[in-house]
Amino acid sequence: MSAPIVYTFPNTQELSISLADLVVKLCKESIEIRDRFTVGISGGSLPKLLAADLKNRQGIEWEKWEVFFCDERLVPLDHEDSNYSLCKKEFFDHVSIPEDQIYTINPSLLQEEDEEEIVDDYEKKLISVFATVNSVKFPVFDLLLLGVGPDGHTCSLFPDHPLLDENIGWVAYIGDSPKPPPRRITFTLPVVNHAHNIAFVATGEGKQDVLKEIIENSESKLPSALVKPVTGKLYWFLDDAAATKLTLSK
Repeated sequence: MSAPIVYTFPNTQELSISLADLVVKLCKESIEIRDRFTVGISGGSLPKLLAADLKNRQGIEWEKWEVFFCDERLVPLDHEDSNYSLCKKEFFDHVSIPEDQIYTINPSLLQEEDEEEIVDDYEKKLISVFATVNSVKFPVFDLLLLGVGPDGHTCSLFPDHPLLDENIGWVAYIGDSPKPPPRRITFTLPVVNHAHNIAFVATGEGKQDVLKEIIENSESKLPSALVKPVTGKLYWFLDDAAATKLTLSK
């Protein structure tokens, strides 16, 4: 694994511009090679930071995007806790990605409360995009956009949770998330680590301590520190407030 590439910015506006630059570059490269751009998106503050500048860019082939969610809360798609709902409001409503290329959980399965079926359904959607010709061990995304919690979690992978050891499944159910709502699905670590590119986005002084632990402690077992691409590139987009305690910022 190559060393992570860490960018810091004086404010979130400049961060958003640089993040958009990377997305545009990777989008163009991926479409040239594979005629599509496969992206996994997280929730939280990330969709707003992603869309701030990107939604106004010209010349992006939105019709070639295939979008999944790195994790999702098991709530209706129009619920305020839904990552899809958040991304739709902040991002999808402002660009022209085809709706059938934005892959959501199946809302009809929520009523049956069959978590296994919800996981299977989402894995089948991944298979439909990533394993159409040959069987693959894990999907390989062109880009995953991740956030990091103050506790070091990413996706819905939380510190000291048994799901961190899952190494076969692509999607997993978590029913005891320490952060509400408790019922979610999430990409597993191997799926994250097989991506061509991973970009973490973290802002605010509340992330200072955990970022120092994740980025500078090679022995850290926090979920975000376990994101180590097998062959891909790892980027960190931070504002100065979040990066204050990093050695690199001195």
